[in-house]
Amino acid sequence: MKTIASHRTITASADGTGLLSHAGSLLLLKTLHLTGLDRALSAELERWRPERAMHDPGKIVADLAIALALGGDCLADIALPRAQPDLFGPVASDPTVSRLIDRLACDETRALKALRAARAIARERAWDLAGSAAPGSDGELIPIDLDATIVIAHSDKQHAAPTWKHTFGFHPMTVFADHGAGGSGEPLAILLRPGNAGSNTAADHIDATRLVLAQLPKHRRRQVLIRTDSGGGTHEFLSWLTKPGRRLSYSIGFTLTEEIQQAVLRLPASAWTPAYDADRQVRPGAWVAELTGLLNLSGWPKGMRVIARKERPHPGAQLRFTDVDGCRVTCFVTDTNRGQLADLELRHRRRARAEDRIRCAKDTGLANLPLHHFARNQIWCELVALACELLTWMQMLALPGTAARGYEPKRLRLRLFAVAGRLVRGGRRVRLRLAARWPWARDILTALTRLQALPAPP
Repeated sequence: MKTIASHRTITASADGTGLLSHAGSLLLLKTLHLTGLDRALSAELERWRPERAMHDPGKIVADLAIALALGGDCLADIALPRAQPDLFGPVASDPTVSRLIDRLACDETRALKALRAARAIARERAWDLAGSAAPGSDGELIPIDLDATIVIAHSDKQHAAPTWKHTFGFHPMTVFADHGAGGSGEPLAILLRPGNAGSNTAADHIDATRLVLAQLPKHRRRQVLIRTDSGGGTHEFLSWLTKPGRRLSYSIGFTLTEEIQQAVLRLPASAWTPAYDADRQVRPGAWVAELTGLLNLSGWPKGMRVIARKERPHPGAQLRFTDVDGCRVTCFVTDTNRGQLADLELRHRRRARAEDRIRCAKDTGLANLPLHHFARNQIWCELVALACELLTWMQMLALPGTAARGYEPKRLRLRLFAVAGRLVRGGRRVRLRLAARWPWARDILTALTRLQALPAPP
């Protein structure tokens, strides 16, 4: 059979002028300016600027964050914005970038404090601009999800160690603010830890929560719902959360003990109510019940409720020793004293969205810690957080109410950022002309229009 497809020979040459790749990254630049993140970074990192230096440390960090948001995974990927000075302005050379990271790592405590302060300033501005689309604007609790993840190292980097999954690398603790089912989420903290760090280390959970509270606008710090898996279900962490005056709500996974198994068996059938699925519809074969009155909770915080969920394993699922009466049982604890049990259990189960946020962070530089020293890799984690926040704030401000608001980084890069364009100058103005046949060109222009309509930072 003969093909009728065209086999035209295409020749290539590197002599085009006025052309831009990743022209859609103008969305990120607009977001960077509107949130005041560029100015906050410049102000907070001024002390690390050498005398007679040409490049501003804040600008270098912002360029690195944009490079990661566009898909970079090492410092050298700053070459992408460097190749397009008409769009990104002057960008530092690789040696200049490396020297800045070294200076920041040598003064790690102050550098991290400065980077986190700049992020907090920009976050408050971004949430103010977002209005009703911002987390907590409706007066409800803001879900804050703590979860650890494994980052594999393929060389002997400082503090890399064997992990509990029999791999080798690091075990960072991540914290994300959940924007709900219709939105995405933004990282509030990425706390780098050695690979052998424990999953239920209360000190790490407390440190991460402290970082989170410093990142939130002051008027939102009493609207916090801390969610973790059973790794956070320790006496020390729960006692810290419920310390008088702290006013933090929690919904935390709880280890299934022998006492809980016996309590589940003692419950009458009438005590169980149907559980909900992700769409808040009754899920067949799943039930929830409260076990608080059947357990000895002395030593645990006052007002703590224990709620259990049991579900028939799906066909083909391997049964466990912890299965009770043929059902898979899980538990969590909460201090919320109102609402239906099924709603509280669904709220806790939505903590699984943190896995999506971690996957997105790994698509934005967290999958590869490219530096050897531990302090430098912690600085890298801050760059990853900055990149993820730029993506999230851009979606929140420029793409509200559209399907694109739920786009993950890979789809944003493919549809919005990767478009080609041409800069045209005339009449003292610069105009970006996007490819006419790009399927999502109209979405990009609409998003830019929304960003341009927002007030500039004071």
